[in-house]
Amino acid sequence: MSDRSLPPDWLASWLSRISAALNAMTEGFERQHGFHPGANEVRSADRDDQAAVLMLAQVGFVHADLVTFYEHVADVTWADIGNGYFVAPAGDVLVQLAEYGAVELGAEQGAHGLVIGSNGGGLSYVAGPTGAVYRTRTASLDEPELDRVADDLRQFLELLEQALMLFIANGEPGHL
Repeated sequence: MSDRSLPPDWLASWLSRISAALNAMTEGFERQHGFHPGANEVRSADRDDQAAVLMLAQVGFVHADLVTFYEHVADVTWADIGNGYFVAPAGDVLVQLAEYGAVELGAEQGAHGLVIGSNGGGLSYVAGPTGAVYRTRTASLDEPELDRVADDLRQFLELLEQALMLFIANGEPGHL
């Protein structure tokens, strides 16, 4: 296993740090921003989510780290961090795949990816077969233009964590 893989113990540590940060952020949110916080959580996978993970694992181009992630995490909803950050449940990823197909990662890659979430501002995150995560440049997934934002899912989760910490520190979520 490489240093950049997503071992369950690293993911558990990430979840612990994120949960503590989200709790701290929501405690003073209304006082700081003048309104109640929306949904800001990382939901643990339940039995229904686990069934979707089994189906997701059967998709030929899904990286093992994405399966590991969804075995433990159902979804990420951070409604108040900038425009929001969202990682969709595995079941929603499968629905997106069934209804719209895989996202072409570009002619030079010759590969396809899965829409796994969005930044709340209309841009989608796409996980590729190598584990890399891409962000669309526009809201359209028809012939999308993509920017690679992370070399693997672990780096993507680290970038999400940085966005959360930046928001807590100064109210700005960065540009993930």
